[in-house]
Amino acid sequence: MKKLISLVLALTCAAALLVGCGSDSSSAAGGSSAAGGSSAAAGSLSGTVGTNGSTSMESVIGGLSEAFMSENSGVTVSYDPTGSGTGIQAVLDGTTDIGLSSRALKDEEKSEGLVETTVALDGIAIIVNKDNPVENLSLEQIAGLATGEITNWSEVGGSDAEVVMEGREAGSGTRDGFESIVGVEDACKYANESTSTGAVIANVSSNANAIGYASLSAVENDDTVKIVTVDGVAPSEETVLDGSYQIQRPFVFVTKEGVTLSEAAQAFFDFATSADANEIIRGAGAVPVAE
Repeated sequence: MKKLISLVLALTCAAALLVGCGSDSSSAAGGSSAAGGSSAAAGSLSGTVGTNGSTSMESVIGGLSEAFMSENSGVTVSYDPTGSGTGIQAVLDGTTDIGLSSRALKDEEKSEGLVETTVALDGIAIIVNKDNPVENLSLEQIAGLATGEITNWSEVGGSDAEVVMEGREAGSGTRDGFESIVGVEDACKYANESTSTGAVIANVSSNANAIGYASLSAVENDDTVKIVTVDGVAPSEETVLDGSYQIQRPFVFVTKEGVTLSEAAQAFFDFATSADANEIIRGAGAVPVAE
């Protein structure tokens, strides 16, 4: 009888051990599932996103990049301020993910498979030295000053002094936008052709007789130069959006048809062109267009 009881107890213990092993196996499976979840989290968005082009878009692309990277710590967004023409060419060459252009694409560029997506609108401000008494210019007067038809500031209500025209280099989106809107393509008489927006601003600020143009986002809060009104209208978000300020252009992301962006680059593109980016774009001095 004792032997029988001992046998029953032994069998009971063995069964209990088997159940315990089953429980440990189940727990291990659960641990494996959790580990799988951790791996997915560890595989969140990462990589680099290259942007190249317009110097006028510096404030906008800087704000967008900073916001995106703060939410995606594994991603680095780089910016190469080479000018619109170079940025567009970089997309054609496949040396950058996203080109930055401060003008619309030309028909011949689109025929090469390039695609434009407008990220924001920007007013091109007409700037003079802060000591210049001129406050307003008509579009016709601006054209005359740019082409040399008007050579003295006294002809437009200013001092008796020779006009010094400052502008951007060939290929600049700002120059293209200014000249095409004002109707002075390839007819401007520049004293200097600068390779950046900042250089134009610096030249105007240091010369009492200078006039130039620059992205509104670059000079809106710059007290080293003065922004003049154009036909009585000052550049602002409201006047750019409603079209009453005439000298304006788009800020464009350039990609190539048939070329798939990396996951990180596509995520940045989607964020920058969404309504989620509107306040960032506005804070950079440009006018958001996403709804």
